Amino acid sequence: MKRSALVGVGLVAAGTLAIPLVPSVLAQMAPPAENKGVSAKVIGALPLAMEFDRIENRQLRMRVVTLAPGGVFAVHSHKDRPSVEYVLKGSATEYQGEAHKIYQEGDAVLADKNTTHWWRNDGAEPTIFVAVDVFNPPK
Repeated sequence: MKRSALVGVGLVAAGTLAIPLVPSVLAQMAPPAENKGVSAKVIGALPLAMEFDRIENRQLRMRVVTLAPGGVFAVHSHKDRPSVEYVLKGSATEYQGEAHKIYQEGDAVLADKNTTHWWRNDGAEPTIFVAVDVFNPPK
């Protein structure tokens, strides 16, 4: 009987150690002063000073954009909307004048004020972009 009681106490004690901390307990703890388990990689950067004269109504915007198989993004200019994009999934071809380039998963796309281009997805699966731009919404 004593042995069963000791095993039961041991299991209860072990079980209490395995219980994850609940948010209310975490809120009472001191916040961490250093990062742990974090990594970051810059995939593209555009200096903004030369992109436009005034910032006024602009927004820093992030979107998830999907281009279906056989889909196209019509020709457009980034004259007033610089962007950095990341190909999260799939592949697509960018066309600038007579030149073209295929982008695949993990590639970064930089579009400054001199970029005028269009895109086509010739693949069998959707292409998913994470697009960050400095957008000037219509007033």
